[in-house]
Parts: sequence; structure tokens; C-alpha cells
Amino acid sequence: MMEFLTEYNLTGLVIGVATFLIIGLFHPFVIKGEYYFGVRCWWFFLLMGVAAMPSAMNSDCATWMTRWMFCSRCSLRFMAAPPVQKSCLQYAMFPRRLQQKMMRAR
Repeated sequence: MMEFLTEYNLTGLVIGVATFLIIGLFHPFVIKGEYYFGVRCWWFFLLMGVAAMPSAMNSDCATWMTRWMFCSRCSLRFMAAPPVQKSCLQYAMFPRRLQQKMMRAR
């Protein structure tokens, strides 16, 4: 399969599509984690990010290495998202139901 991608110069396209899908999959994780666990879900993203790093380092294929490193980067980036979302509650950027639940969780 990799020979086909290299022969027809499709490696960049595959990495781009995989990056798009990884971002699209991580957004529901962040929203659901914030909704159900509040800001305490950051440790889950930290563990996912740290767990993806060795997979990327041990990969011998550049395409898979890039996918694993981007997955690790997204995990570590979204680890910082719940505290930012908590500050957004102060400015009423969330639905009222979620806002009330977050205020009770404090």
C-alpha cells in the first residue's frame, strides 16, 4: 500500500485526510469530557498524548509516524481546552443547561 502512495505521490493527501479526521474525532472527546467530567478530564488527554509518543517513535513508516505524532499533539493540545472552556462560561458562550451544571460542579 505504501508503495502505491509513494508512486503516485499521495502520501501528503493521506496525511492531510488523517489529520482532518483526527481533529474531527478529538472535538467530541473534548466536549463530552468537559460535559461529563468538568475540568478534571485533562489527565485523560495527558495520558493519551504521552501514550501516542512511543508509538510514533517506534514507527518505521513516515506516514504512520506523522499520524501518531499528530494524535499525540492533539491530545496534549486539547488537554488545555477544559480550563479555557471554563473561562468561556463566564462570558455565556455555552448553552444555559451546561452553564448551570458547570456552576454547580465548582
